[in-house]
Amino acid sequence: MTTLSERYALLRHIARLPVAHLLFDSNIEKVNVVSTYRYYTKRHPKYRLIQHKSWGAALIDLHGCPSADQYLACIKGKNCGAHHAKRARARGYVLREIDRNEHIDAIHEINNSVEQRQGRPMDQKYQDKQERYERLANFRYFGVLSAEGKLMAYANVGRYGNFCSFSQLIGYRNNDGIMHLLVSEIVISLINEGKVRYLMYDTFFGALPGLQQFKTILGFQPYRARYTLK
Repeated sequence: MTTLSERYALLRHIARLPVAHLLFDSNIEKVNVVSTYRYYTKRHPKYRLIQHKSWGAALIDLHGCPSADQYLACIKGKNCGAHHAKRARARGYVLREIDRNEHIDAIHEINNSVEQRQGRPMDQKYQDKQERYERLANFRYFGVLSAEGKLMAYANVGRYGNFCSFSQLIGYRNNDGIMHLLVSEIVISLINEGKVRYLMYDTFFGALPGLQQFKTILGFQPYRARYTLK
């Protein structure tokens, strides 16, 4: 339980965060974009005076890394994102866009490969095997494949306007750097395409220290997000 002084310190820290203006454009895909806007801007379940995904949004400003080489330079160093991603490449892992319906069994195995993630039991929706996946028009679906072609990790990335956001990001725990490869390669593809300014990975302050560290070494920083619906 946090003390009053700790909460005050957190509020002071949040007040100093840079501001990111995130635009939801319903012309991209009306139903999902509008419903996600409403979800992001509803009242926070714990701090009722703020919006759900506004304070401490974990973002990469892609304009700050205008090339793949510059992004990798920002996350280089021992035990940083580029180091782990390089190790995964050396072991034969590759990123591909996937059709999830071609990997139903593999996705189910990944979802149930551990009983808990982030200190919580896996939600029932992950435990149940889904027989078919819908492909949303504003989403892209990525997977990390082993040298033998086995799906080892996957990510669902939605585009909402001037930003993209991870919807799901999950993989096996094998210490090969596959999750670092998954995220960094997606960042690089977005930089090369130049269609969005930000990539979002939920928030910082609701994550456990290990996940906060994972986000940090891949270039995510906390922002105060301000949302607009077009």
